[in-house]
Amino acid sequence: MARVAAKSPGTERAAGRLIKVPRAARAVKLLSAVKPGQPRWKCQGSLEQELRARGFHLIAGADEVGRGSLFGAVVAAAVILSPDAPVRGLNDSKQIDPERREVLSQRIQERALAWSVAAVDAATIDRINIYQASRLAMKMAVEQLMPQADFVLVDAVPLDLPLPQQPLVQGDERCHAIAAASIVAKVYRDQMMREWDAFYPEYGLANHKGYYCPEHIAAIRKHGLTPLHRFSFDPVRRNALFSPLPQDRQMEMFAAV
Repeated sequence: MARVAAKSPGTERAAGRLIKVPRAARAVKLLSAVKPGQPRWKCQGSLEQELRARGFHLIAGADEVGRGSLFGAVVAAAVILSPDAPVRGLNDSKQIDPERREVLSQRIQERALAWSVAAVDAATIDRINIYQASRLAMKMAVEQLMPQADFVLVDAVPLDLPLPQQPLVQGDERCHAIAAASIVAKVYRDQMMREWDAFYPEYGLANHKGYYCPEHIAAIRKHGLTPLHRFSFDPVRRNALFSPLPQDRQMEMFAAV
């Protein structure tokens, strides 16, 4: 009878022999698994708990807001939540009313082990595209954390960081750390738009936050464009007197995400 080697924790079978799997790879494989019949999604802290059980202690969530806006910066936040000071009510920032977001953002900043915000401006978005600008903003936010993260949970896209990480589709709907980052980033960017509204009151930025809507397009047609509009975005370029930028294909970059 052939002998079968016992499979110990941290090993996998490959080509008839057991190989040791790095801790980060085991964690990523675990987080990637979706069990049949699991709901999509319930926002909870189980992913962070599983990572802590595998030896990670400073688990950051990262997310961005403003990706589809026609005006201003894309903003990202990174948050390392404290397991000893939980924040109740975390979820995707888009599913929380503005007043509640303000309260949660303040609680996150008070209770988190670390948090940071980073922004990439409209000119850079036009130069490198919105996909790369979103990734850059999240990368910058994670790099600014103090203490530094030892694992990153990120919403949808991978980051150019020398850290173990796991991109999660709709991560802000299923992971507390990413949801916390989305809330902090959303509140920060909304405040930016209210401040820019004082400089450009004709555009209604405090209302629509720079996104595409009839009010915004009507203001662009009536008053023209500002230096903070994203000229690489098709609705902006169509209303520009002149744009040297090629045809807009910005949002197609997220089609596979």
